[in-house]
Amino acid sequence: MENSSAPREIDPIVTDIPRFNSAAEPLRSYATPAVAPFRVPRLNLALFLLTLLTTTAAGAYTAGADLSLFHPIASLPNLAAGLSFSIPLMLILLSHEMGHYLYSRRYGVDASLPYFIPAFLPLPISIGTFGAFIRMRSLPRSRRAMFDIGAAGPWAGFVVALAAIIIGLEWSQVTPLDTSAGGIDLGNSIVFWTVARWVLGVDPDTVSVNLHPTAFAGWIGLLVTAMNLLPVGQLDGGHVVYALFGPRWHRVVSRLVWLGCALMVIVPYFLKLDYWPGWLLWFFLVMVLGLGHPSTMDVATPLVGGRRLAAWATVLLFVVTFSPVPFSFTEPKQIPPPSEGPSYSVMYRLPSGTLPQ
Repeated sequence: MENSSAPREIDPIVTDIPRFNSAAEPLRSYATPAVAPFRVPRLNLALFLLTLLTTTAAGAYTAGADLSLFHPIASLPNLAAGLSFSIPLMLILLSHEMGHYLYSRRYGVDASLPYFIPAFLPLPISIGTFGAFIRMRSLPRSRRAMFDIGAAGPWAGFVVALAAIIIGLEWSQVTPLDTSAGGIDLGNSIVFWTVARWVLGVDPDTVSVNLHPTAFAGWIGLLVTAMNLLPVGQLDGGHVVYALFGPRWHRVVSRLVWLGCALMVIVPYFLKLDYWPGWLLWFFLVMVLGLGHPSTMDVATPLVGGRRLAAWATVLLFVVTFSPVPFSFTEPKQIPPPSEGPSYSVMYRLPSGTLPQ
């Protein structure tokens, strides 16, 4: 698919990177696996509500609503325009994190409730959040428990994202292919293209699809799923690889994927192909967070039976939700000659005058 403009950096989506405090601390929890009674700390609740506000503001701003920090009371009713984006997005992130949290409690792992990260960036490409994460204060005992906890989040978020995409595409506008207005070019994953083809009844590469905010939230949910399932370090995909293959192969796969993040920018750059500069950010982020994985108490027992099949299904989930170029931009221009072919598949329209210069 040909793109008409050079790639530009956008806000990264960082979500759910659970970190273990130390290798020594978890051992104390094995003797007392009971977890504390359920309660919602004030900080977690405040961050959730604040992120709901910032995602709603981002959705309203993108929809063209009149918002002003200097007139907050007058702007308050206009926030309603962003709820069709913020509610499904927050449900996707919450489902993802609660999948981790509930399975952590099931296995007696001491884990925090989700911490949501608001993003105060009044930009047309901001989604109002950098995602969410949980803190694991102890380790799962076995590779089986590690897999269940690591995979529960992506699968839960994926189910909600898929529902948002189906509903949102029903509300989206399909028009003949037209690149004159410009907008954000959203990369196609296998899942998104397949669902769009099924719901819309046409090849999404041959038409302009002005995504409804709910469908856009679902698309972001697929991106969050794929990013978390990167098989590297202590990301969810790293947990899955550790549980499926053990620590030795985890080290190998983790380093290969880490290098791959840089190569997905370097190689297309020299070949003059489309690329997403955000992969360089992931390259450095993963390097800072670490490529290793803490060992469970039971390292030797492999996944067997249905759980092993579920692990391979989770690997497949990464493949079908992955997009090597998630975002690019199309500048306003005239309709290209027929010989050039389609220049994008799915467009998320921006208000007039808000495209980056």
